[in-house]
Amino acid sequence: MDLTSGAFWAALGSIILANVVLSGDNAVVIALAARSLPPQQQKKAIFWGSGAAIVMRIVLTLIAVEMLKWPWLKVVGALLLVYIGVSLLLEDEGEGEGGHESGGMMAAIRTILVADLVMSLDNVLAVAAAAKGDTALLVIGLAVSIPLIIFGSTLLLKVMERFPIIITLGAALLGFLAGEMLLTDPAVTTRFGELSHEVVNGAGAVGAVLVVGVGMWLQRRARARADAAEQA
Repeated sequence: MDLTSGAFWAALGSIILANVVLSGDNAVVIALAARSLPPQQQKKAIFWGSGAAIVMRIVLTLIAVEMLKWPWLKVVGALLLVYIGVSLLLEDEGEGEGGHESGGMMAAIRTILVADLVMSLDNVLAVAAAAKGDTALLVIGLAVSIPLIIFGSTLLLKVMERFPIIITLGAALLGFLAGEMLLTDPAVTTRFGELSHEVVNGAGAVGAVLVVGVGMWLQRRARARADAAEQA
């Protein structure tokens, strides 16, 4: 596609717009994963996590159409999202200094990558459609989207510091996505047929409640153990 043509710039704009709109939940995960790190580590985790996630998404976009046909893939992804959502709700207490910060940053980047991989399975189809088979255009569009996603994650981090309830809402979002993903897996739709939006949304609501409920229960248990240890 000619760089000077209107079609190229229209397609590029479509890719950037689709990626930014569909990456709102990814920005939430990036901010959640980085929130417990020191400020300097937060910036590095967001930068490297976002950059690596975009590279991974480019590769995923090229094979997503076939991957989405694999049975049980979304089921595994849904279970991973539940695990990530519960883990992000737990307060990372005792993240010490020095070597612990590096380990914490790498753990945050791993969380970002795994969550982005799981949540991007459906999203990349829209981006691939906008690219119209032009790999170079796809790469450029996704690369341009990086600073926009980084900005969104950084902004969310600041908002989370003022309104901690957003952390719980972010974890609930992951649970909701997990519930939806579970019921749209080919193994489920092959057995039960295409389920209605109401049923899928209901499963999402159950997933959101499950993640928040389990996460808060584990939080209370961790605090009780810490209090018992202090009194001992």
